[in-house]
Amino acid sequence: MASELQTDCCVVGCGPAGAMLGLMLARQGVNVTVLEKHDDFLRDFRGDDISPATIEVLDELGLARDFLALNPKRIQAVEAHTPGGTIVLADLRRVRTSFPFFAVIPQWDFLDFVTREASREPNFRLLLGTQATELIADRNRTQGVRCRSGAAEFEVRAHLTVGADGRFSRVREHARLPLVVTAAPIDLLWFRLPKTRQAAQDAISIHLGGGHAMARIDRGSYWQVACMLTKGSAKEVEQAGITAFRDTAARCMPDLARAIAELRSWDQLSVLSVQTNRLRRWYGPGLMCIGDAAHAMSPIGGAGINLAIGDAVALASRLAAPLQRGEVPVRALAAVQRERAWQVHFMQSLQAPLTKAYLLAADSDPGRLTSFVQRAAPKLANLPGSLGLRSRVTALGLRKAHVAAAARRYPAPTVSPGDQRTVMRQASPGTSSPMTGSPGISPASSNPPEV
Repeated sequence: MASELQTDCCVVGCGPAGAMLGLMLARQGVNVTVLEKHDDFLRDFRGDDISPATIEVLDELGLARDFLALNPKRIQAVEAHTPGGTIVLADLRRVRTSFPFFAVIPQWDFLDFVTREASREPNFRLLLGTQATELIADRNRTQGVRCRSGAAEFEVRAHLTVGADGRFSRVREHARLPLVVTAAPIDLLWFRLPKTRQAAQDAISIHLGGGHAMARIDRGSYWQVACMLTKGSAKEVEQAGITAFRDTAARCMPDLARAIAELRSWDQLSVLSVQTNRLRRWYGPGLMCIGDAAHAMSPIGGAGINLAIGDAVALASRLAAPLQRGEVPVRALAAVQRERAWQVHFMQSLQAPLTKAYLLAADSDPGRLTSFVQRAAPKLANLPGSLGLRSRVTALGLRKAHVAAAARRYPAPTVSPGDQRTVMRQASPGTSSPMTGSPGISPASSNPPEV
């Protein structure tokens, strides 16, 4: 190894869970290093529906006002339009919260915001363009990770290594943690449509019928659309041709027919193979997985990003003190899983029947029973008590996560542009960082990447 970095906590993956965990630990005095294999955060079709529960977490951190100043799209309801009528799946205006809306914002903007705030802390370090290649283990305990950044290789040694590297987690794979896989019955086709003269919508609209289910979100300057497909059928849809797909989409969402006509190539669509899974055990000595690395969620219901951030809040609250002492007992890691796992299990148990209900409602050739259910479902689903419960679970989950007192700030401190950052980027081979002395690593400029 060319060099070795020492830190209290090494977080692999700078998605929402990793970024928020780094921020909260750093605010509590923990030295934390976050590794991100990409050079920036620019990935499309990632979870970007920030729930009221997460905005409340940001508020406890003193950051809600600055976050909302980014002008995210505010979504107050989720509606399903079916042959039997419209079902209000959730109305966040019914929920007792200071933030009765989803804040829809590109994930890269959210990550830029969080890492910018984290970089105000002198004990926070973000290494962009740095991939963890394997775990370092000694006496059956994880001691950190080996990394590669360009031509440079080095080690990050830590009391705790956190896998926050998504549903294809290398940390989880190398740790050989036991995984329970549940085959989701759907794939999704994601695409964008230009927005013309349609009025702005403050609801996520799901259109069901004619054998198809499509959901659309108003992104301000464009529509983001997801088409639900039965598992493994994406290839058949593509072979039928783009014209046939345009006709299908126009029947499902006739008010967007003119925008749908702009779909001219399959290059404009992306296939997401939906999977749901969860680890039986999220941890090992010196190791913890959170977010999608611990439990991949279906996009149905938009719970993934907010559950992941809840994991980060629980871990930061329980483990900051042990990390400062340099001793992270396995029982503390087990306590984090106990706090979070039952909520994950419950949400996954809701997503499966909800997915089946969408497919049932979209059935174009229903039998007698299915036809009756299609007609009766809107009336039953819109009952006031049922709507109130669904709205609360959608907005706040089953139990609200609260930030540790040591990480809270009201309001967030103001910092001059010249204050020190510890964001790192890949440099040319052979260069040396004045902070770490690691070949191949050099400090970034004082600003996050522009997007």
